[in-house]
Amino acid sequence: MQLPPIGLGTMGIEDPDTIATALECGYRHLDTAQIYENETVVGEGLARSSVPREDVVVATKVWADSLAPDNVHRTTEESLERLGLEVVDLLYVHRPIESYEPERTLPAFDELYREGTIDGVGLSNFSISELETAADLLEAPIAAHQVEYHPLFQPEDLLAHARESGYPLVAYSPLANGRAGEVEPVVDVAEAHETTPEAVCLAWLAAKEGVVPIPKASSREHLEANREALELELASDELERIDAVERTEELFPE
Repeated sequence: MQLPPIGLGTMGIEDPDTIATALECGYRHLDTAQIYENETVVGEGLARSSVPREDVVVATKVWADSLAPDNVHRTTEESLERLGLEVVDLLYVHRPIESYEPERTLPAFDELYREGTIDGVGLSNFSISELETAADLLEAPIAAHQVEYHPLFQPEDLLAHARESGYPLVAYSPLANGRAGEVEPVVDVAEAHETTPEAVCLAWLAAKEGVVPIPKASSREHLEANREALELELASDELERIDAVERTEELFPE
């Protein structure tokens, strides 16, 4: 799936006008989930916007308690109703836990794909072995894999798998959940460019082939700043310094 270079993570957003403002600022990828309980907000924001529906990638996720086949179909229909859409562009398995059974869950996603209810099957928070199992079982191609990715947690093995397999890696929590300003190399690079640590995090991720960051932002100022961060060009030695940060602190483990 071809995704825009940056998307909007919507967890915690409760105002449809924030979604409409993001679209006005140029965002064309909206990421939500059943467990965020704001699909209605995302749908209302999209409806309030003048941006054509076909220009926007809308993604949502089926939560871990609804991955039995019947529940996949039922909750996807409920998601579509809340979003006010007939088709969702990208539907993820949110986490391969609880009711997830590859041999039963993934065929249900394939059925939705064949029916045209979804345009792409996504996976989220999968390990390499889980990705390989899914690839063997799915008829549809893996459209995207969404994982936590920021300077404090760099799953390079998952990025390598994404590149080898030809799907984008969608990076959630790209600003390290508000901790970008605590990472010394990030702060140093930000000072050198007279910008923010958050902008450096996004520029660093955008420089990685195949990575699509989806930062959350609520104000127009931050929405615009996050998009503008993609224009920041970091030198190779600056990228390498951030690559070398200790990378074992997963902020959102299972």
